[in-house]
Amino acid sequence: MGALAATVPTRAGVATPGAAVAASDTIASTLLGSRGALLEILNGNAGTDNMTISDASVTPTSAAAAALAPALTTGTNRVFFIHPSQADPVTGLVTVTHSVVSTVTYKLYPLG
Repeated sequence: MGALAATVPTRAGVATPGAAVAASDTIASTLLGSRGALLEILNGNAGTDNMTISDASVTPTSAAAAALAPALTTGTNRVFFIHPSQADPVTGLVTVTHSVVSTVTYKLYPLG
């Protein structure tokens, strides 16, 4: 398990080559602040990356929110909004899992 690191954009620009994912990674609530973050996953693998993104929040009816379970096909990338309420209130973490990790990378941008 790895703790994902954030890239904070600057006015002059910041290089963001992406970093390798692990089978299970975490995003600390301290990186999410009050506005959340954008998580981009880039799948350079020959297979589909079946992911899960945990969600400890509740729906408007107070039911537990379901984890997001996207499938990233070969050679695609997707950007996900990670809301601060998705973090587990006990651990302070959002957990992201991947079914494949070779040549799958991420970029994490906090929103403030």
